Amino acid sequence: MDGLEPIGRWLVVIGVFITILGGIMLLTPRVPWLGRLPGDIVIRGDNATIYIPITTMLIVSVGLS
Repeated sequence: MDGLEPIGRWLVVIGVFITILGGIMLLTPRVPWLGRLPGDIVIRGDNATIYIPITTMLIVSVGLS
């Protein structure tokens, strides 16, 4: 059964990662300014919208670092 132990550990790590990611996705709507900062680029066309959150990405990167 030693061959399955590393797989089990990886599954636990992946499960914890998915749980943390889900928690972040649940809490994100409660931060109303996130995603609407100066420097975030929104290009609206007739059939598509392109959103490039440059400032938000920088703030999140600094916060996670």
